[in-house]
Amino acid sequence: MKKSIRTGLILSAMTLLASCGVSKQADTFTIGICNYVDDASLNQICENIQEVLKEEGKSGVKFDIKYQNCNADRAVLDQIISDFISKDVDLMVGVATPVAMAMQAATEDNNIPVVFAAVSDPVGCQIVDSLAAPGGNITGTSDYLDTNSVFNLMFALNENPKKVGLLYDLGQDSSKTPIADAKSILAKKGVEVVEATGTNTSEIIQAASDLVSKGVEAVFTPSDNTVMTAELSIYETLANAKIPHYTGADSFALNGAFLGYGVDYANLGKETGAMVVDILKNNKDVATYPVKTFDNGTATINTETCAKIGFDIEDVKTKFAPYCTSIKTLTTAESF
Repeated sequence: MKKSIRTGLILSAMTLLASCGVSKQADTFTIGICNYVDDASLNQICENIQEVLKEEGKSGVKFDIKYQNCNADRAVLDQIISDFISKDVDLMVGVATPVAMAMQAATEDNNIPVVFAAVSDPVGCQIVDSLAAPGGNITGTSDYLDTNSVFNLMFALNENPKKVGLLYDLGQDSSKTPIADAKSILAKKGVEVVEATGTNTSEIIQAASDLVSKGVEAVFTPSDNTVMTAELSIYETLANAKIPHYTGADSFALNGAFLGYGVDYANLGKETGAMVVDILKNNKDVATYPVKTFDNGTATINTETCAKIGFDIEDVKTKFAPYCTSIKTLTTAESF
């Protein structure tokens, strides 16, 4: 009788352990994703992060995704982060620099891991110690822009411009370094710089009109989310004035800009999602998980805008070829 009871207990224990093993395979990680604002670049990132997590969920470990968009409102952003913390998320994803910085500040004490996406200068904005060794509870993907490469393309079409406009949002951390670099590049060539800034779509529309009235020959914008959001509202103003808009992301070209140069944001989103999976499934240490950067060698040309400005697309491709690893073409489409 005792032997039978003992055997039954052992079998019950084995069954319990087996069920724990199955449970482990079906664990669910809760992920809080916050997007900074609706624009083509950031939305591509968010969509692809979620796609990677959903696809990964088919193979065992599940991901409960809580997605929010703060629409560039700091009060809303803080509330979203507080909500993520109260829901005890296993990891936060911050899309764009302002979100990443706010998440880092809010999680330093509770040590919730944070993975950022599309932070152009993570060392400069002091959220990581270095790209190779972040050093805290945050790592991610960077869309660092090689400003000099963009200007190589500009000068390939206009070797000696007299006046160039810089269109950006002063409050965007992602714009600070490339705008400083742009000023230095243009100063060395003796080019007059005309700055035009805005903090919302209405102000960017006015700023673009001001650049036209001041007779600039080209306009440069880095991977600035405020201008990206306004691109559909300004691209015709610049194109009709025969002014090429050189920008720091292919998404600008999708929304009408003459040129977008930089990373593939869909791929950046996939790589960000892969980092999230790796960190959670394999219990990786975020402090030593290197920030991922990308080859900024792709030039994306909007053929409709190119023609409106008066450029021949084949001539543009020929002149751009020595300065980029690949050239893509597309036509204007709303992508939000």
